[in-house]
Amino acid sequence: MALAKAAELNGYPGPLHSLELADKLGLSPEQLRAIKDIKAREEAAARPLGAEIVAVERELDQDFAKHMIDPVKLKRLTDRLGELQGRLRAVHLGAHLETVSVFSAQQVARYNELRGYDGSATAPVHNPTSSHTR
Repeated sequence: MALAKAAELNGYPGPLHSLELADKLGLSPEQLRAIKDIKAREEAAARPLGAEIVAVERELDQDFAKHMIDPVKLKRLTDRLGELQGRLRAVHLGAHLETVSVFSAQQVARYNELRGYDGSATAPVHNPTSSHTR
C-alpha cells in the first residue's frame, strides 16, 4: 500500500526521501533538524499502528486457518483493519504535510525532479508563519 502516494505525487515531499536527498536539495541545518523531528514523530506514531495491524491480520489469518471465523467476527476484524490502516495513512500523509512547510518552492521543485516526477504537480502554498529558513 502506497500510504503517502497522494502527497508524494502532488508536491509534498516526504521526510525520509528529503533526508536522503538533503545535500542535493541544499537543506539548511535548521531544515534538517526540523525534518529529522518530523521523521521521528512519524515513526513514533506509525510503529504501534503497524504492530497492531500485524496483530489483527494474524488473528484474521488464524481464525480462517482454524475455521473459527463467522460474519460478525470477520466484520469486526476487517473494520478494525480499515480504521488502523486509515490512521496509519494519516500519519504518513501528515508527515508530508509537515515536511513541505519546511521547504522553499525551489526545493519542492528540485525534490520532484530528483524523485523523477514529471513536474505537472503544483507546489502547495507554504505556511508563511513557518519559522524555518527558506
